[in-house]
Amino acid sequence: MLLEVKNLTVSYDTAMILNDVSVSVDKGELVSLVGPNGAGKSTFIRTITGLVRWERETLKGTRYGDITIEGTVRFNGEYIEKLPAHDIVNKGLSHCPERRRPFTEMSVYENLMAGAYLITDKKEMHNNLEAVYSIFPILKERSKQISGTLSGGEQQMLAIGRSLMVKPMLLCIDEPSTGLAPQIKQQVFDKIKEIQASGMTILLVEQDVSMTFAMADRNYILSHGKIVTEGTSAELLKDETVRQSYLGL
Repeated sequence: MLLEVKNLTVSYDTAMILNDVSVSVDKGELVSLVGPNGAGKSTFIRTITGLVRWERETLKGTRYGDITIEGTVRFNGEYIEKLPAHDIVNKGLSHCPERRRPFTEMSVYENLMAGAYLITDKKEMHNNLEAVYSIFPILKERSKQISGTLSGGEQQMLAIGRSLMVKPMLLCIDEPSTGLAPQIKQQVFDKIKEIQASGMTILLVEQDVSMTFAMADRNYILSHGKIVTEGTSAELLKDETVRQSYLGL
C-alpha cells in the first residue's frame, strides 16, 4: 500500500472537520475522494501533505484558536504525519492545490521552476520539465507568458505541471474542475487520466461525480467529515441510497 491513512481526525478549535477518516491508495491507482462542499475533502488533502500541521504551528498562540490533529499517515512504508510539508514533498507526495493558485506575475516557466525548488540536480530538473511539457504541450508554447494571463484551463494544467516537477510517487489533486467550462473540464480530466496511464498514482478530490467515477479505480465518499462508504464506481452507482443521498444522481 503506497498511502494508508488511519483514523484521521482534525478539529479547528471546537469544530470537528474530519472525524476518524481512513483512506488507502495502492501503487498505480487513481482513487477519488468525493463529496459536497464543506465535507472536509480539502482539509484531508492539506493534512496528509503537511499543510494543516504548518497552519497549526503558524497560528499557535493567536486569536484563531488551536488545531488538533489525530491519526496516522503512512506513505511508502513510513509514517509522515509529524513531518513538515517540504519533507513530505521530498518523500514523493505532491499536492496540486484547489483553485490552481499560480504565481500570477511570474511566467509559466518560472512557475514550473518554483515547483522544482527542492531539486538540486540540473539534469533531473531539465528531464522533469521536458516530461511536463510532453504531457502539456501548451505549457511549452506559453512558457514565456505571464501565468496570470492564462485561461482557467491553462492555469489548471500549469498547477498540475508544477506539482509534477518533483516527479512524485503520489500526486494529490484538489478540485481540478472548479470554475471550468465543461469542454475544458473534460480536457483536464483527460490529462489526469493520461498521467495515471504513464504510471503515476493519483488521489483525486472532486465534486463532479460523473466525470470522476468514469475514470477512478476506487472511490471514497466523504460527508460531514466522515467516510460514509467506499467502493468501485460500479458498486457505488448500484446503491440507490448512495446515488440519491450522497452523489446527487
